[in-house]
Amino acid sequence: MWPDGICRVSDGHYTKTIQFQDINYQLSQNEDKTAIFEGWCDFLNYFDSSIQFELSFLNLAASEETFARAINIPLQGDDFDSIRIEYMTMLQNQLAKGNNGLIKTKYLTFGIDADSIKAAKPRLERIETDILNNFKRLGVAAETLDGKARLAQLHGIFHMDEQLPFRFEWDWLPTSGLSTKDFIAPSSFEFRTGKQFRMGKKYGAVSFVQILAPELNDRMLADFLDMESNLIVSLHIQSVDQIKAIKTVKRKITDLDRSKIEEQKKAVRAGYDMDIIPSDLATYGVEAKKLLQDLQSRNERMFLVTFLVLNTADNPRQLDNNVFQASSIAQKYNCQLTRLDFQQEEGLMSCLPLGLNQIEIQRGLTTSSTAIFVPFTTQELFQNGKEALYYGINALSSNLIMVDRKLLKNPNGLILGTPGSGKSFSAKREIANCFLLTSDEIEILDPEAEYAPLVERLHGQVIKISPTSTNYINPMDLNLDYSDDESPLSLKSDFILSLCELIVGGKEGLQPVQKTIIDRCVRLVYQEYLNDPRPENMPILEDLYNLLRAQDEKEAQYIATALEIYVTGSLNVFNHRTNVDINNRIVCYDIKELGKQLKKIGMLVVQDQVWNRVTINRAAHKSTRYYIDEMHLLLKEEQTAAYTVEIWKRFRKWGGIPTGITQNVKVRPDRALCKAV
Repeated sequence: MWPDGICRVSDGHYTKTIQFQDINYQLSQNEDKTAIFEGWCDFLNYFDSSIQFELSFLNLAASEETFARAINIPLQGDDFDSIRIEYMTMLQNQLAKGNNGLIKTKYLTFGIDADSIKAAKPRLERIETDILNNFKRLGVAAETLDGKARLAQLHGIFHMDEQLPFRFEWDWLPTSGLSTKDFIAPSSFEFRTGKQFRMGKKYGAVSFVQILAPELNDRMLADFLDMESNLIVSLHIQSVDQIKAIKTVKRKITDLDRSKIEEQKKAVRAGYDMDIIPSDLATYGVEAKKLLQDLQSRNERMFLVTFLVLNTADNPRQLDNNVFQASSIAQKYNCQLTRLDFQQEEGLMSCLPLGLNQIEIQRGLTTSSTAIFVPFTTQELFQNGKEALYYGINALSSNLIMVDRKLLKNPNGLILGTPGSGKSFSAKREIANCFLLTSDEIEILDPEAEYAPLVERLHGQVIKISPTSTNYINPMDLNLDYSDDESPLSLKSDFILSLCELIVGGKEGLQPVQKTIIDRCVRLVYQEYLNDPRPENMPILEDLYNLLRAQDEKEAQYIATALEIYVTGSLNVFNHRTNVDINNRIVCYDIKELGKQLKKIGMLVVQDQVWNRVTINRAAHKSTRYYIDEMHLLLKEEQTAAYTVEIWKRFRKWGGIPTGITQNVKVRPDRALCKAV
C-alpha cells in the first residue's frame, strides 16, 4: 500500500478505491429511475477489458458511542436542562426505530496490470478522474481514498468484534520494522472447516450468488443491503473485449446450428418430422441470436460477474440464520445462494475492497443485465457535526436525518406540506433543538400567534404588533451596516419601495415615475440621520409622508394620499419609533391581530427588522436563524417578492439561516423570483 491509495494486490496488479455516496433511486418516479439506470449503463460501458473493477457494499456495526455522540445535547446547568433531557430521550427512541446500528458504505475499486508502480500510477490517475466525472454526471458524490483511509477500511472489516480505533502513521513503518499488514490484521484467522471461518471472535461465511433467473429485478441488491446484520456484498466485474465477445457468441450460434442439423438428420433417418428438435436447442438458438443483436446494435457490452456475499455473526447459529436470510432473498428473485466449499479464505480475500478476485465462478451478463444491480437506494443525511439538528426519519431506511445546515453549501431552507401535515410543528421542533444545542439567535415571524408558548417557555421575547398594541416597530429604522455597499440606503430604498408597493400599487405595481419619486424622498429623509446618527434623528413614516407632500409632481401627491391612512389614519401602527428592546436570544413577532390590510405590511416590516438584527449579529460573529411562517404572502407582489428574494440571497453571506414555511408552492410559478427562492 502506498500513501496515495495505490495498492499492489498481486504481482503486476495495482488498484485504487473510490468511495461513493447514495442517491435517491427506490422512491424516485419511473422516468427518474429509467434515467438513473441508463446513466449507470453508460457508467459500466466506460470500463474496457483492461480494467477489472469491484463494487463493494459494507454494512458494518458501529459502536454505540458513535450515535450517542451525534444525538447528545450537553447539559448547561440552566433552566432548560429538563427540556434537553426530554429531547435526547425522544432522539434515542427515534434512533431505536431505524437500523442506524449499521454504517453503510459503498466503494468502487478498480485495477490494472502494469510492470511497475511507475507505469501504473499515471494510468490509474487518468481512470480515477474519468470515474469521478462519470459519478458527477449521475449526481453522485464520490471521493478517492488515500492509503491510510484504505487501511482503516480493511481494519474495520478485520476487527468487527472489537471496533477499536485505527492507529497508524506512515512514519511508524521504518522505525518499527512492521508492514502495513501488521496494523490491520485481526488477532487470528481460522479456516478449518469448509463452510465457515473465524476472524478474531467473529464467525463468517462467504457465499456466491448463482444468477439463474431469466429476468432480474433492481430490488435484489437493495434487499441484500437492507439486512440488519454485518454484511459485505462484493460484485467483481470484468468487461470482455467487444470483438472477442461477438466472436464467442457467433461461435456458439454456429455450434447450436450444427447440433440442430445433427438432430434434423436423426429425425429424417428415424422417419419423423425434422422440425421436431429438443426444446432446449431451439430456446438456446433464439437467446444466442438475441444476445448477438444486443452486442452488435444496442450499445451493449459483455461482462463477467462474480457475485459474493460475506455474512458474519457472533456465533455459528446466528451465522446460519444470517446466511439463511440472504439465501431467502436470492430465492425470492429466482437465484441461488451457495456457500463456497473449502474456498472460504479465497472468498474472504475476494470480498475485501482490494479489487482481487480469487473465485473463478463467473456469470456472463450484458450491460443492462449487469446494471440491474443498481447500487443506489436512498440518500442518507446523517452529519456528525457538533451543531447537527434532528430533522426526522428517512421514510425508506428509518434512519435519523441529522443535519448541520451551516455545513451545507446553502443553509437556506423551506418547510413544505399540505394543511395539517405538521409544518409548524417541524419548525417548533427545530427551533427548540437549535436553542438547546447552539448559541444562534432565533427570530420568528408568526402570523397565526402559535409560537408564543414555546418562546415563553424558552424565556424568549414575544412582540405583539396590532392596531391596539403599544409595541411599535419603526419601518424606517436603518442600521449603518445595513448593506455591503458604501451607502446603506440602496437596500433600504428597495425595502421602502416594496412597502409603498403594498400600500399604493394595484395590479400593475408601482410605475417608474412613482419609484423615482419615492427613491428621491428616501435619500432626503435620511439626510439628517446620516449626518448625525442619533436615535432621535431616525425618521418615521410621517417624515416620508411630509416630504412626498412637498414634492411638485402629481404622482407624489397620489402616493402621499395613499400613505395617509398609515400615517394619520386608523392604520398608523407603523408610524412610531421602535419602543421594544429586541435584545433577547429568541424573538417572536406576533402579527395575528394586524388584520388583512396590515398583515403583508407587517410581514415586510418584520423582515426588515430581522435584517437589521442580522447585520448587528454579523459584526458579533453570530448566526441568526429566521423562521417565516406563511411565506407565500411575501411572494405575491412583484416588488415585495424582489426584496424578499434579495434578502433571501444575502442571508447566507451575512450569517443568516432563513427558513420559509408555506403550503402554497405555486405562488406565481412562472415568476423567476419565486423559482430563485
